[in-house]
Amino acid sequence: MNKVEAGNELGFRVGFSGHGGHLRVEPFYTAERDDALNSLPDFVSPPAFAKETKESIKKHIEEKYLIPRLEPDQFSAEKAENQWDFDWFSRVKMPLQPSLPRSVVVPTWELPFRRQKEDTENGAWEPKSVEVDLSEQMYGDQDSGFFPRMVGPPKDFLRGSVNNRPFRPGGLEDSQSSERVLPEGVSSGQWVQELLNGGPAQTVPPSFKQSLDLGDLMPYPQTWSVYEDHSSHGNASDENSSKLSIQFDDLFKKAWEEDTFSELEGDDHTAGSESPKAEAEPDAKASISNEVSKGLETDVTVLDEILSSAKTAIMSEEAVTGSSDKQLRKEGWATKGDSQDIADRFYELVPDMAIEFPFELDNFQKEAICCLEKGESVFVAAHTSAGKTVVAEYAFALATKHCTRAVYTAPIKTISNQKYRDFCGKFDVGLLTGDVSIRPEASCLIMTTEILRSMLYRGADIIRDIEWVIFDEVHYVNDVERGVVWEEVIIMLPRHINFVLLSATVPNTFEFADWIGRTKQKEIRVTGTTKRPVPLEHCLFYSGELYKVCENEVFLSKGIKDAKDSQKKKNSNAVSVAPKQQMGSSAHQDGSKSQKHEAHSRGKQNKHSSVKDVGKSSYSGNSQNNGAFRRSAASNWLLLINKLSKMSLLPVVVFCFSKNYCDRCADALTGTDLTSSSEKSEIRVFCDKAFSRLKGSDRNLPQVLRLQSLLHRGIGVHHAGLLPIVKEVVEMLFCRGVIKVLFSTETFAMGVNAPARTVVFDALRKFDGKEFRQLLPGEYTQMAGRAGRRGLDKTGTVVVMCRDEVPDESDLRRVIVGSATRLESQFRLTYIMILHLLRVEELKVEDMLKRSFAEFHAQKKLPEKQQLLMIKRSLPTKHIECIKGEPAIEDYYDMYMEANEYNNKMSEAVMQSPYAQSFLVQGRVVVMKSGMGIDNLLGIVLKGPSNTNRQYVVLVIKSEIPPPEKNMVSIGKKSSDPSQGYFIAPKSKRGFEEEFYTKPSSRKGPVVIKIELPYHGVAAGVGYEVKGFDNKEFLCICDSKIKIDQVRLLEDGNKAAFSQTVQQLLDLKSDGNKFPPALDPVKDLKLKDAELVETYYKWTNLLQKMSMNKCHGCVKLEEHMKLAREIKKHKTDLKDLEFQMSDEALLQMPAFQGRIDVLKNIGCIDDDLVVQIKGRVACEMNSGEELICTVCLFENQFEELEPEEAVAIMSAFVFQQKNTSAPTLTPKLAKAKQRLYDTAIRLGELQAQYNLQIDPEEYAQENLKFGLVEVVYEWAKGTPFAEICELTDVPEGLIVRTIVRLDETCREFKNAAAIMGNSALHKKMDAASNAIKRDIVFAASLYVTGV
Repeated sequence: MNKVEAGNELGFRVGFSGHGGHLRVEPFYTAERDDALNSLPDFVSPPAFAKETKESIKKHIEEKYLIPRLEPDQFSAEKAENQWDFDWFSRVKMPLQPSLPRSVVVPTWELPFRRQKEDTENGAWEPKSVEVDLSEQMYGDQDSGFFPRMVGPPKDFLRGSVNNRPFRPGGLEDSQSSERVLPEGVSSGQWVQELLNGGPAQTVPPSFKQSLDLGDLMPYPQTWSVYEDHSSHGNASDENSSKLSIQFDDLFKKAWEEDTFSELEGDDHTAGSESPKAEAEPDAKASISNEVSKGLETDVTVLDEILSSAKTAIMSEEAVTGSSDKQLRKEGWATKGDSQDIADRFYELVPDMAIEFPFELDNFQKEAICCLEKGESVFVAAHTSAGKTVVAEYAFALATKHCTRAVYTAPIKTISNQKYRDFCGKFDVGLLTGDVSIRPEASCLIMTTEILRSMLYRGADIIRDIEWVIFDEVHYVNDVERGVVWEEVIIMLPRHINFVLLSATVPNTFEFADWIGRTKQKEIRVTGTTKRPVPLEHCLFYSGELYKVCENEVFLSKGIKDAKDSQKKKNSNAVSVAPKQQMGSSAHQDGSKSQKHEAHSRGKQNKHSSVKDVGKSSYSGNSQNNGAFRRSAASNWLLLINKLSKMSLLPVVVFCFSKNYCDRCADALTGTDLTSSSEKSEIRVFCDKAFSRLKGSDRNLPQVLRLQSLLHRGIGVHHAGLLPIVKEVVEMLFCRGVIKVLFSTETFAMGVNAPARTVVFDALRKFDGKEFRQLLPGEYTQMAGRAGRRGLDKTGTVVVMCRDEVPDESDLRRVIVGSATRLESQFRLTYIMILHLLRVEELKVEDMLKRSFAEFHAQKKLPEKQQLLMIKRSLPTKHIECIKGEPAIEDYYDMYMEANEYNNKMSEAVMQSPYAQSFLVQGRVVVMKSGMGIDNLLGIVLKGPSNTNRQYVVLVIKSEIPPPEKNMVSIGKKSSDPSQGYFIAPKSKRGFEEEFYTKPSSRKGPVVIKIELPYHGVAAGVGYEVKGFDNKEFLCICDSKIKIDQVRLLEDGNKAAFSQTVQQLLDLKSDGNKFPPALDPVKDLKLKDAELVETYYKWTNLLQKMSMNKCHGCVKLEEHMKLAREIKKHKTDLKDLEFQMSDEALLQMPAFQGRIDVLKNIGCIDDDLVVQIKGRVACEMNSGEELICTVCLFENQFEELEPEEAVAIMSAFVFQQKNTSAPTLTPKLAKAKQRLYDTAIRLGELQAQYNLQIDPEEYAQENLKFGLVEVVYEWAKGTPFAEICELTDVPEGLIVRTIVRLDETCREFKNAAAIMGNSALHKKMDAASNAIKRDIVFAASLYVTGV
């Protein structure tokens, strides 16, 4: 074949080939021949399918590769309800994160007094740096993650994410949940041997249920170095099965045991003295039987465990208490040192302070600062204004110096804003609250406790940088609603974070500090002072005069006596006036008193609601009553204000316990002007600057105009119903000293740093949301602490208003000098807490429960209980040897205890009934309790109660035979053992009076008991006893009655009479050892209670069963019952100890199980407790009830609502006031409201179904409050604030607070929509948030922006 040149174009063919139909492009390799007809390719593979065209190929490529479609397996109709975890919003851009280095350089910290002089140059110390592996920073002593965890994306650095793992809480290292539990086959080497011998591979990863089946592996030839196990510590079953074991395992075990034993022997000679002795006699051991050897082995093992645990406890205690400071006093993990000694050597201990203070520090401040320099945690307890904030400032300074971070947590947002202003000029400060985020990159962060809790649960990476967490107002842990947040944060904080706890003086400071130290496994230094920087004097104001009742914490009885005398004098003068004047005066007094009670009752009704038109001077009720109130209030307050002004005791804070009452008292002082012209000018300028940031209509709000009018006259009002900006203006002006009289609720005392010269209590009673009650000493102390300005006043004055009468001395003494309220746990389980903990396998909810303050004392005693349990387990088991064959005493004992329980339930009711008393006559057969409380005794009533003897005289047949008397001859040994047997003397050897005859006595009249009770004897082969019984000792009244001779029995003590009576009793026993039938409870005893009758039948049947038992009447019954009781008690004690040491003993364990079942039912977790997508959504819900919010979202209840309508309905989650005027809703909103309420009812019924203490109606009403739905709807539509205030009686301040919290709820719902993949809901929440964020509601805080 001749070779030809190829053409300019190369031909190719596109087609399918093979059974898979793969697309293939192949060239045509042709060879031209002379015959043009035969110019065909040498080889063309046959097509697998029909001939392809250009159009068919294009269509196939488009359908296969270019047209997007969903995978039919995953997106089929059967799987229409599936949800996918796909971040649709952040997937648009994929920012690349740089990889982390393998090692980092970190500075090493040395204490100031341990630094070498050559290390300092020019007075500045430079730390040394070392290179450490990054894994050590991520896992181990430096970091608290469960596993090496890379840093997350920057957007989650501050707030964290539900996808992040929380950091390991400090102190959790000893928990079993944090330990790596290896299967038994791994530790023993069994798996290795199976693999080498060709067994199946271990292919199932941890937490997986199944995996690939790879089959058996190929055997690998190997040799093992084995030895015969001569250890006596081995298991008997293991020795029988195989005497060969892997050498390294046993060597480790043996080395460990020898090491432990040598420690015990060296440190405690008495504890280890028995073991060498036991090993010194091997020959003697060999001769002992296997059973005895096994018993001794068990005892030795248990003893070793006890000694080992005791030794560990001693060593740990020595480690804790071993301190060079001999003056250090310890109570568990809480320590207290000599603050005076530290103060004397303070500048030697801390030569280089992180921050200098312009004043001399107190001793407790120096002690706390010294502890902070050592890296220790401190608990500072001191009175208000004592200088606790200095310790917090020093922690901030240390964090700045160490290039770390410090977090300051406050219970309320107001304190956070104020502290931000106070610290802003001194440190690099940031602020994080629900609606504000200012400079989050700062080294010193101020936030609410809820924000910090969210960071911990969501694993925010900023936690790595935190060195100090400062808890201010720690006594807020007693708050019922939010106290649990403090406990959660303390438990969840990682171990590298130190604590600074600031609290008012409380009685159990050491107890609380010990709990924190034990929980976090670190010592807590307790310091503080009970001395007030400004001493207080407490007075009563009555009838225009001040009476001093307490000074320097010493109660003065003279002051209250003088006030009482003044009250008596005033009352006597009122009585001695003319009748007409008396009538008018009393009418006036009664009127003022009734108005006072009316005001208090109105305050109770409007506890959560204020006047609708706060800015107006009119109040609810007629104008005549308001006028009378104003005249009465104005006269009282003018008297007091004039008195305080003359004594130079202004400014004054008046604490009232009702928002409405504060407004009314301030408005009553219409003609009072307490400011000078310069002060008026200062107030006007300040108000103009503050309110200039508001838009025009908001500046003319009634509340703003009214407050400005009061402020110009030196009068202020402060309560939760005020607008936030108005409240801040009042606080700032009061701190400047231009407000002379401030009417406030108790919120002003919570952390707001605004001391006054005088504090006045309008009353010593308050409404706490449930009832009126007296003030607690801690509440009084907190509010009274605002009196006295440090550096300005020598003493602070506290005044208690007395209008009609003077309080009792006991009440005053309890409130003023009584002990403060103890810190108590308010810990409770929440669904969001459970879900966050279930997200991480290493965190267990049980660990959280164990570490709560409520379980502190129980967990503290666990080591003692562990030792006690081991000791009880080591005790030898007692056995009962029955003389009648197989022991049945345990069954008899159980029946006896059950009968006792039944008897306690119904004996008193039955025996006290008059029908039962009528049957208890002489000759009645009864069943009595034994004196030892073991056996039931058959008896007969010989005599009823009389005037001289209130007891029944009863003859009972005893189960045991008494010691021999003159009529009894002992057989065999001279022993009193009843089991040896007795017989009665023959008739010929008995006395005449002992003949068996039955002639009855013919004497009439009352029988006198001449025999000595108790009277013992033997008749018819059994023992008997006659003695007195109380009514409660009767067990059963039988339906039998016997004729007896009282005279011969009770007066003569005739043996024959007793023998005849005993024989008749024995004849009544039929069918073996049964008692005679009991009286019918309905027919005879006339019992009408069905439950009591049923109990009576059960009880009598049980008595019959007991009498049929072979133990009944046994001579060894008492002895065996004692043994049975001991055995039962031993078993019960073991069970109790095991239960107390288990998780089931936790107080909230039943509630935890119920909540787990609820979460499973609604689909938040599966049967394996794995959190599902519903659970992840619920984790986002912090502002509303998580279950209602989650179910509402998954039922798509907001789909048909507009953004304005959706945010209006969502207000029910965050609004907190109960009693409000009913809103007017559109049909669409009313339908949405009803659907949401039905959802809450359904969830409440579900929780009640799982035994949670929840009432569905209360649950729905508590978590859904629809009072502001109309207001929020109009606000979102753009209605001015002044107009929406007219729609409700809710105060303006609460409206603003609700809408601000609603913005946070929108953000949470937006995050939930991202998790669900619901883009429509995400856009709707974004639009709703933008609709409500405007004007005065979101005006910036004056503390943050300045004036």
